[in-house]
Amino acid sequence: MIGAFLCAALAQLPTPQLPDGAPADAGMAAPAPAGTAPTYEGLTPQRMARIQRALQRDKLDGWLFFDFRRSDEIAYRVLGLDPAGARSRRWYCLVPAQGPPRKLLHAIEPRALDGIPGSSATYTSWRTRDRELGALLRGVRRVAMDYSPRNEIPTVARVDGGTLELVRSMGPEIVSSADLVAELESTLTPEELASQARAAELLSGDLEAVAQEAARRVREDRPATERELQEFARARWAREGFDIEGWPGVAVDAHTADPHYSPPPEGGALAGRNSLLLLDFSARLVPAGIYGDLTRVYFLGESVPAEIQRIAAYVFQARDAAVQLLRQRAGFGKLPSGAEVDAAARNVIANAGYGERFLHRTGHSIDHHGHGDGVNNDDFETRDTRRHLPDTCFSIEPGIYLAGRFGVRSEIDVCLPGGRVELRGGPGQSAVPALLAP
Repeated sequence: MIGAFLCAALAQLPTPQLPDGAPADAGMAAPAPAGTAPTYEGLTPQRMARIQRALQRDKLDGWLFFDFRRSDEIAYRVLGLDPAGARSRRWYCLVPAQGPPRKLLHAIEPRALDGIPGSSATYTSWRTRDRELGALLRGVRRVAMDYSPRNEIPTVARVDGGTLELVRSMGPEIVSSADLVAELESTLTPEELASQARAAELLSGDLEAVAQEAARRVREDRPATERELQEFARARWAREGFDIEGWPGVAVDAHTADPHYSPPPEGGALAGRNSLLLLDFSARLVPAGIYGDLTRVYFLGESVPAEIQRIAAYVFQARDAAVQLLRQRAGFGKLPSGAEVDAAARNVIANAGYGERFLHRTGHSIDHHGHGDGVNNDDFETRDTRRHLPDTCFSIEPGIYLAGRFGVRSEIDVCLPGGRVELRGGPGQSAVPALLAP
């Protein structure tokens, strides 16, 4: 979603996730229900075997993890580490393509990598650090690290430039871990895919229910505020079993042209007669479901103005063009890259003359985080040339925003179980409904 920037911020906390099979095999903790402490399993043999198979396939000698003051949340998730406790010194962990991991820790924090098997060395000064890191990297020619060339995929860019310089000075060629991260962190089990389907199904009903509540309040001549409609949505979510950290985005009229709009505590704008209403809902079912993330637009009047209909038609066509590309390429057994999906949608809007008003990427990865670690549909904000993978989920959400007037966005969820294209929560709107039509 675009409107759920608060949800996205929460998702950036270093919370481990379960991307690869039964919990006992995952080597990390699933996100826990609100108020429940997660458990951390460390790097299990099953998880390490999966990493090493990927490294061998990609002809890499290892994956080098580095952290300073919890700077690399990906490392904590992949390695199954508890981010709590003293984390004030730099640590390094090499998971080689073969053999046990090798660790380097500061002498005053020697337990920072407990839960990771293999040998350990300690350092105190930078001089001993350099000597021990050189020993750790001996024989390593090509190593993955959590960085992105030119910062093209910033979700993976966790290692600072100075550390990259240090590692390169010791001989290894560094390659981005972006493909490894997508494979290990965003692929979902059948159970997780089913939880996403259920979340999207419920959210689809919630969108319609909130829209009808807004229409009911207009008919009664007591229109609801944006905040009141949010609270109506949250009450439904509490009954349905959604996580309280979910995001029911509500925007009215000119606020719909702000992709990251959030109603103020005092209530926000009124969803009155002849208002355009945009609802952007993102939430997951507890205890550890996968996010659903849907956006729809409604008109609180008897007939939709021609300009809104026209703008919406371009947005819906752009969404459908992205889906069509996915279906075509899935039929060939070669899924497109995120950049290609973005281009398919963006070209429709650009050809309609509104390219400058499509302000964001076409979609984002979805997993245990609302904005996940996998492939984003993006060749605009960033350049994500990674190909989509079977058993992953993502959003498709083009939009056109006319500042100070109105905006239209249509968001659907797409999942790829076994490489097949499935639309979750419905195929998306084909028209903007006039909720007060006789």
